[in-house]
Amino acid sequence: MTNQETEQRDYRPTIFLPDTPFPMRAGLPVKEKEILEKWGVTTLYKEIRAASKTKPKWVLHDGPPYANGGMHIGHALNNILKDFMIRSRQMVGYDVDYIPGWDCHGLPIEWKVEEEFRAQGRDKKDISPLEFRKACRVYAKKWVEIQKADRIRMGVVGDWDNPYLTMNFSSEAVIASEFLKVVKNELVFRGSKPIMWSPVERTSLAEAEVEYQEKTSPMIWVKFPVAKGLEDAFVIIWTTTPWTIPANRAVSYSKKISYGLYQIDAIEEGLEFTPFAIVGEKIVVADKLAEDIFKNAKVAKFTRLSDVNPEGITCDHPLKNWEGANGGYQFPVPLIAGEHVTDDAGTGFVHTAPSHGVDDYLVWLKHGLPQSEIPFTVDEEGRLTKEAPGFEGALIMQIEGKAKDIGKEGDANPRVLDALKATGNLLAMGRLKHQYPHSWRSRAPLIYRNTPQWFIAMDKAVDALGGKTLREVALSEIDKTDWGNAAAKGRIETMVRERPDWLISRQRAWGVPIALFVNKATQEVLMDDEVNARIITAMEVDGADAWYDKPAQYFLGDKYKAEDFEQIHDILDVWFDSGSTHAFVLESRDTLPRPANMYLEGTDQHRGWFQSSLLESCATRGVAPYKQVRTHGMTVDDKGRKMSKSLGNGIEPQDIANQNGIEILRVLFASADYTQELALGKTMISQASETYRKLRNTIRYILASTKDFNEKDLVAYGDLPFLEQWVLARTAQVDEEVRKAYDTYDFKEALSAISDFANLDLSAFFVDVRKDALYCDPLNSKKRRAAQTVLSILFKRFLTWLAPICPFTTEEAWGIAKPEAGSVHLLVLEDVPSEWNDAAVLERMEKLREFRKAVTGLLELRRADKVISSSLEATLDIYSKDGGFLNSLSSYLQTEDIGLMQETLEELLIVSNVKIHTSEFNFKGNEDKDSVGFDINHFMHGIVLVFGTAVSRNLVKCRRSWKYFDPKTAHPNFPDITPRDAEAVLYWESIQ
Repeated sequence: MTNQETEQRDYRPTIFLPDTPFPMRAGLPVKEKEILEKWGVTTLYKEIRAASKTKPKWVLHDGPPYANGGMHIGHALNNILKDFMIRSRQMVGYDVDYIPGWDCHGLPIEWKVEEEFRAQGRDKKDISPLEFRKACRVYAKKWVEIQKADRIRMGVVGDWDNPYLTMNFSSEAVIASEFLKVVKNELVFRGSKPIMWSPVERTSLAEAEVEYQEKTSPMIWVKFPVAKGLEDAFVIIWTTTPWTIPANRAVSYSKKISYGLYQIDAIEEGLEFTPFAIVGEKIVVADKLAEDIFKNAKVAKFTRLSDVNPEGITCDHPLKNWEGANGGYQFPVPLIAGEHVTDDAGTGFVHTAPSHGVDDYLVWLKHGLPQSEIPFTVDEEGRLTKEAPGFEGALIMQIEGKAKDIGKEGDANPRVLDALKATGNLLAMGRLKHQYPHSWRSRAPLIYRNTPQWFIAMDKAVDALGGKTLREVALSEIDKTDWGNAAAKGRIETMVRERPDWLISRQRAWGVPIALFVNKATQEVLMDDEVNARIITAMEVDGADAWYDKPAQYFLGDKYKAEDFEQIHDILDVWFDSGSTHAFVLESRDTLPRPANMYLEGTDQHRGWFQSSLLESCATRGVAPYKQVRTHGMTVDDKGRKMSKSLGNGIEPQDIANQNGIEILRVLFASADYTQELALGKTMISQASETYRKLRNTIRYILASTKDFNEKDLVAYGDLPFLEQWVLARTAQVDEEVRKAYDTYDFKEALSAISDFANLDLSAFFVDVRKDALYCDPLNSKKRRAAQTVLSILFKRFLTWLAPICPFTTEEAWGIAKPEAGSVHLLVLEDVPSEWNDAAVLERMEKLREFRKAVTGLLELRRADKVISSSLEATLDIYSKDGGFLNSLSSYLQTEDIGLMQETLEELLIVSNVKIHTSEFNFKGNEDKDSVGFDINHFMHGIVLVFGTAVSRNLVKCRRSWKYFDPKTAHPNFPDITPRDAEAVLYWESIQ
């Protein structure tokens, strides 16, 4: 071969550049849908079930999302986190059968269906319960299907053909059966007490359904004329609910507060209105609050006359002499001591209406006052009744009309204020902006209303619970459960310790009925196993509709007469429904052990599903339904604001799926601390995209670099070079980190370990060093095959590490590499061979990497000075007079061959020539660095590093690998490439 021929030769075909059909640009929105079609709705799920049937069971019980509206970003976070858990448990060797579910009963659905009927000109009162319930079922089913499609699109694997729905007939039968178990355990009672009530929704609400919003209310100071115990004086109360004055039955005071009798001496002058205060009147208030009260009443001067002990004082009702009362309010109003009274605000006296406040109710009963005297002053629509004489029909808030007007103040407050003015018993009035309870569904204000309701007792000791109360059992089970951290445990512990009896009745139509019969004569609940069996059997066939469809006598049978019993038509609180799901999900399949291994929901479920599930299970079984509970934070925008349509700051998961691919959202969630509030915005999406790109490129590089590699080419561990042994030692280390992270559900840590390994160990080091051998060594060289051996081993392990987080990408890559092997999600993370765990290898390489880092930094300085343009243009002389460096290097590389040491350093440092000298460097005579082509740069561990350029050493650049070499060593037929490259070309030509 002539020189002219070699100069003209194109070596590019002989370079073994990476190549793979796995594209750099993912095209995720399209590719993900293709993979979903391949998986089928449950085809992959069933394959995983079959492959896992002999493995130990692990179950995450799905907290049911509500079947009302599309899936939002919070749902996406919840579902994807659950999928991380499911897939990671599956990947480490468990049988994880996931049954997704939906909560289908309750007010939000009923509310929407009412709107649909109103749009047709039909009022709910004119619609039969069966027709209305059928419409609710259709509405819920529509949203179940829509949400199911969204959840599947997020990559969540589960039994989508057989999800659980609380409205399934079998589910409704079990919910009713669970309730009857609680009744049988003597924990259910009917009581008349003030409960949170929504006039707009016409139903009671539990504490978990209440949120607090800002509201402006009227505030009034009312005079109660003293009838006994103090002559010619008034006791003053303060309230923000004037409409409750007709329900007043007492005034509460505190024995710890100092009270005084005050006389009004003068009123402020120059006012634009006439104050209600009257000169000469005497009032009783807390001393601490007197000045503030007189200020609000526009009193300019006052005199404290004496101390007052409220004990024994009785007042008249402030509406006693009102002409519109029609003889009402003639009863005495006693002053009673209460622990709830403070002098932080108000007057030091508390207007006590036991119909409309829990504290009021409790202090009334504590003083032995009769429950029969607690009036029912408000009906279900929030209208005052005839038990509020003179105000019958007055509306507390607007419950109909335009949406913007619903919840606004009605005529009850103004009418009561007018009555108080007429009697002269109003001292002052104003407006107060404060936090007020609202329904978390309708967003309308709530009231406390005295009405008969059904409750589950928290503090009744029963034989079924071993003589303990439900509260005691629940607190004991909380202590046995793994909550992830002390704060989460403390949160639910406090809630259960302080919660009132569980209000379980709702005055609505869509749900599972409180399927009870109450004896009209004795007011006792009928507990008959035969009756209960007929109820449950009927519901198994026709669902809860049977309770409304079949006559009462059908359930009562021949033993009882229907006319002797009241059939209860209230429905169960939907939290009881969802709290019962463990009974009809976990106990329905052998593959779902009970208690569940995991419940995972948002932090708000400490007061919701976590608690209702705990109480229901403890009430029926005496144990918690779960072993572990984890919570995630809420999603907000990148400014920390709650996402909403009105602010225009929402991020919809469907949009991300269509624009970026859901894999990006999964990476975003995995890279965040999900236990905290999660701020989402374009920056986070961009960061997640970059993380994903690097992970994908790692997979792509491995695939591309092993395209010509087969099992027969595997190099045994003992024959691997030191660099490859180190990669496997790091793999063992990372494997342990990933497993530990998955075991603790720390997906951020798992992704960080995988990403750091890919970026810092593989891309920035191993691949950087070995790409020359992979591209330019002879195809069958030991070094090249060793590198490919490690990469091929890494490929499977890398995919199994990453599969729980990136199920689509790992499936795509596995399908390219192993098209006949089935899904990557059928694999398990294999145990690491013991020989990989070599701490000595890690330690030795760590020292070499420290040396490499120092040298690379110095090379960058040479590059910045434009002395070299690439590291291959550099040469390095290492002088070590005492031989310490040589001994260390020999120890690190496990060889005494200086030539091999030099060759290894050339690879690790990516320079063209390294020479190790055992003599001292002579500084004299080497001052002119340019003339000799090197520079004295650095002293390290007793060595001198001398950098030079390849050109100064008369080295030439290889036209194939770009390495610099001594042309005297060239193959005679290939003078323009290194001997190694010549060998590679010759081998390549021989196999063509």
